[in-house]
Amino acid sequence: MIMQTALLEMLHRRYGAPCHVVGAGPWNPSIFRAHPDVEHCWTLPRHAPFLLTPQWPQLVRALRQSEPGPIYISEYQYRQLPRVKRLLATSGIDRRRCVFIDEEPGEDGHWVDALLRLGARTPHALREVDYPLPADYRHCAPSLAVLESERRECAVWLRARGWFGRPIILVQPGNHRSMSPRRRRRWENRDDKVWPVERWRELLRAIRQRLPEAVMMLRGAVEEIPMLESMRAAIGLEGLEVTGLELRPLFALTEAAHSMISVDTGPAHAAAALGLPVVVLYGAGPQAVWLPRSPSGSPVIGLGGPPQWNRADRIPVQAVLDAWYSLLAYREGARAAARAPAPLATQT
Repeated sequence: MIMQTALLEMLHRRYGAPCHVVGAGPWNPSIFRAHPDVEHCWTLPRHAPFLLTPQWPQLVRALRQSEPGPIYISEYQYRQLPRVKRLLATSGIDRRRCVFIDEEPGEDGHWVDALLRLGARTPHALREVDYPLPADYRHCAPSLAVLESERRECAVWLRARGWFGRPIILVQPGNHRSMSPRRRRRWENRDDKVWPVERWRELLRAIRQRLPEAVMMLRGAVEEIPMLESMRAAIGLEGLEVTGLELRPLFALTEAAHSMISVDTGPAHAAAALGLPVVVLYGAGPQAVWLPRSPSGSPVIGLGGPPQWNRADRIPVQAVLDAWYSLLAYREGARAAARAPAPLATQT
C-alpha cells in the first residue's frame, strides 16, 4: 500500500483532486493519514463478505456520487480481484469508468512503474485529451506524511529515554511472517528472508565501533517483541534497544532516524518513502520488482535476491556493512553541506 502512493500522487496531479482509497487491512487508515493525495480511505475486510460490513452502504454511495470520475483498480491477486469486481458490479458502477491493472499486457519491471503505467491509462468514459498526463509523472515515487504533533510526541519519547539528538539506527529483522507465534517457528527455520542472528551480532558490533554514539534499535510490531528480546539476548550488545511501535509513531521515529537496515518488508518501504537511507536484504523476492523508492533521492541499497541469491542468509556480513558505510558517508556529506556557508552573490 505504501507503493500505491506513487500512483495516488500521479492521479491527484492528473485529475486535479485527491483520491479516495479503498483497500483491505486495518493498517490502511494509518498509512494514508494526513496524506496530501488522499481525500478519504475506506477499509474493508480481506475475507469477510463486503455486504456484511458497516462501511458498505457508505462506500457504495461514495462510488455512485463520484460519477463520472475514474476508478483505478490496482489489485491483481487472483483471490481478491473477483471480490473487487463483484463490489463494483453490485454497486451499479459503469464499467467504462474503470481501469484494471490485470487487463494491461504484463511487462517485467518494478511494481511502482506498473502502477504508473496503470495511471497513464484513461477509462473509456473519459477523454484523454481532457486529462493530460503530468510531464514528469514517471518520477512519482512513494511518499508518506507525518503530522507535526507526531513529531513533537516522538521528540518527547526520545528525550524521556535520553536518545534525543543521537543518531538512531533502526534494525528490522522480521517480516509479517514473524508476527504470529504459530508461524514464527517456520519463519526461523525456513523463511527465505531470515538473516541469522550471529550475523546481526557481527554487523551491529562493527557499527557500534564505527558510530559509538548511535542508538541501535531492534524494531518490529508489538507482537514481535518476544522475538526481538530473544535476539537482543543472543546478540549481547550493551545498549541495544528493542522497540515495538504502532505505524504512526514508527513513521515519526523513522523520519527522525539516521538510517535503517532491514529485510525485505513493509517498514523498509516506509523508510524510503520518508527519505531515510536504508539497506534492504532480499531473499527470493527480486529487487527489480520490490526495491523501495525514495521521493527525495535518499539512498536505497538492495542486497541479495535473484539472480544472485534466493535466500537472505547467503548475504555476507561485510556486504551489509559496506552498504551501511555508504549510508554513513551520505549522512556525513549532507551534514557537511548543511554547515557550509552560503555563497555570496556580487553584482558589478
